[in-house]
Amino acid sequence: MGIWHVFYADWQMECCGTPFSLGDEVSWPLLLDDSGDVLGGDWDDELATVVGEVAEVGGVRVLHEESGLTVALHENPVDVMAPETLGEERPGDRIRLAGLLTVERHGGEWPEARGRVRALRVVSQEYAETEPGSRTWHPVPGTRSLRPVDTCPRWFTDPAPPTPGRGRRETGALVTLEIPAP
Repeated sequence: MGIWHVFYADWQMECCGTPFSLGDEVSWPLLLDDSGDVLGGDWDDELATVVGEVAEVGGVRVLHEESGLTVALHENPVDVMAPETLGEERPGDRIRLAGLLTVERHGGEWPEARGRVRALRVVSQEYAETEPGSRTWHPVPGTRSLRPVDTCPRWFTDPAPPTPGRGRRETGALVTLEIPAP
């Protein structure tokens, strides 16, 4: 058995997701993301370290973690024309990687991780305009907050009206997932 933190982005849920509740059994395609690429980083307490053997499933490199978790290593299918863009991992390699587990419903097809929802929190993040009036927003480091809930919302909201140049919005859910042993 393994306990894992998984980020389920608001747009992934709103597009193709099905709401779930504490105690529910779920099945999701998971991707091991670079934690610095998700909402500006600061995920130190939620990082996952995965150890296992690399395999190729449906053209996507996955890692079968020792605890029973299967996670994709790359969002895009294997590119035989440019394999150098995929990273160093090759099928059969035994590796150890760290990152943020995310639900990914828009990449290639790969096995889904099955588990039980043990904790659920809505993630809110503050954003700031890159330049005044630019209408381009970026996450403000250190401004993320987590709110415990019993059920993941289907639609996320902007909890507070934006002030000039800044705003806060719900960006998804952080799920603690229990994966049974293989």
